[in-house]
Amino acid sequence: MEFTAPGSPKTVAARIEQCAIAQGNVTALVVPWESDRATLSMAVTAVKGEGWAIEHTNLGTIRLTAAGDEQTTVTIAAEEPKSPESQKLAALFQRFTQEVSRVVQAS
Repeated sequence: MEFTAPGSPKTVAARIEQCAIAQGNVTALVVPWESDRATLSMAVTAVKGEGWAIEHTNLGTIRLTAAGDEQTTVTIAAEEPKSPESQKLAALFQRFTQEVSRVVQAS
């Protein structure tokens, strides 16, 4: 999925992080070592915790690229599901990306 959103990549990343916080069962974090001056890369993971143990399962990647005039191109790529459990997580990622698209483009 790809679309354009208003704001700089850093501003859009903050909005995406807020969507993840609101959803509660995913995280969306900027990965600095995969980012540069014009593009931010975000890892989206499912979070499952029990006691002190926290498990993060990679769901996909969001790349935010400066498009000029305070616009950002948002590119979302899902991980390929490899098991029945990962197919459930793929559906979770799909719902999350739909919410991100709705919220980020409306801002």
